[in-house]
Amino acid sequence: MQTEIFIAYILTVLALMSTPGPSHLLMLSNSAANGFQRSLATAAGDLSANMLQMLAAGLGVSALIMAAPKAFIAIKIAGVLYLAWLGIQMLRKSFKPRQAEINAPRTSLKVLYLQGFITSATNPKAVVFFAALFPQFILDSTAFWPQFLLLSAAYIVIDGAFLSVYGFTASRLRKFTASNASRWIDRLGGIGILIAAVLLGLKTMPRP
Repeated sequence: MQTEIFIAYILTVLALMSTPGPSHLLMLSNSAANGFQRSLATAAGDLSANMLQMLAAGLGVSALIMAAPKAFIAIKIAGVLYLAWLGIQMLRKSFKPRQAEINAPRTSLKVLYLQGFITSATNPKAVVFFAALFPQFILDSTAFWPQFLLLSAAYIVIDGAFLSVYGFTASRLRKFTASNASRWIDRLGGIGILIAAVLLGLKTMPRP
């Protein structure tokens, strides 16, 4: 792969991740509530979904989904509903009494993983991103899979770094600020995820 093309790809990914998405907001909330180390399960779920999405893009499945409007709309609706449910759950948790929060059972690593995986897997923007982004940076004159693996690895590293920064920051804020810091993180994250769900829902609605 040509160096200038790879640099352009890196800059594109960094620009797209400069604004936190649902997965980043979820990482903030889970890290504040469960600690940074346990929240890494959420990051693992997110990155696992990304790898499957990239593989789907490489195999042309994403393009097929985009070519089948009904299937793509179904994915969009599922993503919107899940994000809305997740945002509501985060808001509900933020308003629980402090004692109830202390006595609440710890979220299992399996649930934290599945939250990250489903949030990423049902995000229709990710389907479009991987289906539309990769072809722009892959040369027909060069073997496909080496290019694909390089681009995929770069994306995973960058996304993993962003998730780690968000998670570590949230855990530090909870430790060094007031005890209700995690509540405000949950509230802001829940509101952000609900806004994302509304915006995606509006885009999903058929236009007259």
